[in-house]
Amino acid sequence: MPTSRFRTLPFVCIALGAAAAPAMAQSSTTVYGLVDLGFVRESGGPGGARNQKLTSGISAGSRLGFRGTEDLGGGLSAVYRLEMGLNSDTGTLGQGGRAFGRESWVGLQGGFGRILLGRQYTPVAFLQVETDPFNTGLAGTSANLISAGGAGGSNRMDNTVRYAVETKQGLTLDLAYAFGEKADDASASREYGLAVGYVSGPVYVKLGHHNVNDAKGVPGKVTLLGAKYDFGVATAHFNYAVNRGSAVFGLINKDSRDLMLGISVPYGAGRFMASYIRKDDRTLDNNDANQWAVGYMHNLSRRTALYASIARIHNNARAGAATGFYRVGNATEQGLGSRALNFGMRHAF
Repeated sequence: MPTSRFRTLPFVCIALGAAAAPAMAQSSTTVYGLVDLGFVRESGGPGGARNQKLTSGISAGSRLGFRGTEDLGGGLSAVYRLEMGLNSDTGTLGQGGRAFGRESWVGLQGGFGRILLGRQYTPVAFLQVETDPFNTGLAGTSANLISAGGAGGSNRMDNTVRYAVETKQGLTLDLAYAFGEKADDASASREYGLAVGYVSGPVYVKLGHHNVNDAKGVPGKVTLLGAKYDFGVATAHFNYAVNRGSAVFGLINKDSRDLMLGISVPYGAGRFMASYIRKDDRTLDNNDANQWAVGYMHNLSRRTALYASIARIHNNARAGAATGFYRVGNATEQGLGSRALNFGMRHAF
């Protein structure tokens, strides 16, 4: 009897493996990441401060992530993403040491669009990165002067429910709501945002809005119109923002109008980028600022690139002012002063 059972076991295993194969083929998980490191030279800080350093996340945040899908049938799929930010120069975690501080969500997608739950980017942040010639990275990032609307100037939202859909005709809709989760006060720390637009061929145009309440329920708002058009030989970029209380790296804009004009030009295996940003402060403080920036990204392969960028901000506010003094940063850092040069390397896997 024991001999008979052991002879049968291989056939049972083969049968079970055949039955499980379709289910295994219907789901997938991908491990991916990006390592970005480079040199930064900053100057024009308070009291003439300057700095030189090797740092992580200049053109884009270094990261390690896991994403996956499972086919549930009938055109419906389960999706998830867990993405941690890394400081590649020190080997530590980004986003204040959060385990998955960049993104952490799960949801469903199908013909109706996507419904996602968890930590995610604001709709305005997506719009901003897609219309900035620097993709909100390098010294020339538009995020130096234009807010993505999130709490404290962040481009992400915790405790978020999101619905997004794109039609075959190019129409897009992105809605997000983040619970403040403060007992007895549903409005405290609450956020919500949306973006609607048209994306087809060379044309991209979206209008976004974000509203974030502080711990006392006081709102900060930003509305951003973003557009770009690909002429083939070059792409023109445009942003116009109305800011009423949203922050840029912790600096609250009580009332400003922000304009960005940019261009990106493909050249060989890379592309040149340039932009000009004007912040018109409508308050009595008159903390106007303007930024100019140029940069170049050279692709050594599909995964590896070299980059360089330089930017300068002219502030109406004096250096070291409590508000209104804006600094040249990069994809992950605010920066020290009003001028910065950076160059480095990134590799995706």
